[in-house]
Amino acid sequence: MTELDIAEVAHRAGVPASTLRYYEEKGLISSTGRRGLRRQYDPGVLERLALIALGRTAGFSLDEIAHMFAPDGRPRIDRQRLAAKADELDQRIRELGVLRDSLRHAAACPAPSHLECPTFRRLLDAAASGAVAPPRKRAPKPP
Repeated sequence: MTELDIAEVAHRAGVPASTLRYYEEKGLISSTGRRGLRRQYDPGVLERLALIALGRTAGFSLDEIAHMFAPDGRPRIDRQRLAAKADELDQRIRELGVLRDSLRHAAACPAPSHLECPTFRRLLDAAASGAVAPPRKRAPKPP
């Protein structure tokens, strides 16, 4: 297969060209050169981009993802790190399930005011104590 230019990679990977340039700056991918002003990539970059997308979806930072590749570019994914991330996701799923159930109750609660509803008050107390935390902030998307 021939090399792909940046526009083709961006289109096939579903990311803007600016993201590809950013990933290249971060050392996550590398171009094979240029044809005119356009960067060229080996077709294998698409699989690497899919791994990066999967890692981002799972909540890994770009730095964590970078450590999942050997210097030769092959994946070297730490199974313990994957298990730890799965445990984090399990915890977040439990938290979100409690939050969902509380919100459903509050939406249907017959109390005259949400503040008079004991279930809603428990949800507020949990939020105030940090037990119901917002999702972890992700690094901003590249320009």
